[in-house]
Amino acid sequence: MFTTQVMPKARPVRFATFNASLFRPNAGQLTSELQVCEHPQLSQVAGIIQRVNPDILLLQEFDYAENQQNLTYFQENYLNHPQQPEGHPVFYPYRYAIPSNTGILSGLDLDGDGRLDSPHDAFGFGTFAGQYAFALLAKFPLQLDKMRSFQYFLWRDMPHAKLPKRADGTDYFNAAALDIMRLSSKNHVDIPVELPTGIIHLLIAHPTPPIDDGVPQRNRCRNYDELRLWADYLTDGEQAHYLYDDKGHRGGLSSREKFVLMGDMNADPFIGNSLRGAMTQLLRHPRMNPTCTLGIHVPKRPQLSLAVNARVQRAQMQTSTWGLRVDYILPSRSLWVQQSGIFAPVAPDTDAPLVTCSDHFLVWTDIKLT
Repeated sequence: MFTTQVMPKARPVRFATFNASLFRPNAGQLTSELQVCEHPQLSQVAGIIQRVNPDILLLQEFDYAENQQNLTYFQENYLNHPQQPEGHPVFYPYRYAIPSNTGILSGLDLDGDGRLDSPHDAFGFGTFAGQYAFALLAKFPLQLDKMRSFQYFLWRDMPHAKLPKRADGTDYFNAAALDIMRLSSKNHVDIPVELPTGIIHLLIAHPTPPIDDGVPQRNRCRNYDELRLWADYLTDGEQAHYLYDDKGHRGGLSSREKFVLMGDMNADPFIGNSLRGAMTQLLRHPRMNPTCTLGIHVPKRPQLSLAVNARVQRAQMQTSTWGLRVDYILPSRSLWVQQSGIFAPVAPDTDAPLVTCSDHFLVWTDIKLT
């Protein structure tokens, strides 16, 4: 007698991005705090992560430590222990703290204030090397040997780059500065992750905030081009040939590959200080899954009125406490999005005290493996 073995359905993989505001004013301060198991902000951040329980988590504004020490302490002292009465530990065997341009001094007076040691003279704004960096935590293997990093890509090497100009039309950066000025304010990385059904490329970045800095618009221009880097990377072909990674390899991501683009992009498609069209370069890209480009994908609940569903949808598009959508998880068209959401307070809600730790909310998306 033959029996048929029915394989269990694969559960969806939950992706999440969280700008947790775990940056500190001094080098080494976060490392010291992570060794104390009862730091209030760290406990709140870990509590949110445990509640959402993502399989792949991008943690942003998490100060960089050379030997992955900060991630080890965060796992051992916080994530391994329930942070709420009904919480459960969550374990990430694969962790990677990503090198960042923040706080690495250029050696030049980039902002013209007569100093060489200002945070504005660094390749990315920061008071010490690695401030505001980001890290990846995963329950699935990361192919770090196949990672592509664009930390050293020069801004001037992007065709038709929006390099900042002074009021008289001259370049904001002089020739010496253009020879060394990197485009990425932190880093742009493509990290393949091994899921049971195959490889998905994690495209990660945290562009500079488009702060209004007067006529040169240094930050707004940089934000636009940092977003454009990913748009060109996904277009591939001739449009991406100019891109070279830190190992000297050129080109973008093949159209055959699946991806999830995620992070705090510091750009709302409709309001805010970002240059017009900055975020729509990605949201309207033909390779993006349209399910998530217009907002968070929450299946409509028929028991609620159209007006209530509309209010819920609008609220789900705000990923920050100041009311803008700046944090994104954008999968490729070839991936099946089940649902997504934001861990944010909706009064009355007993979870509200959990999100006082950051001015951003954790954004998550469930992708069904096929």
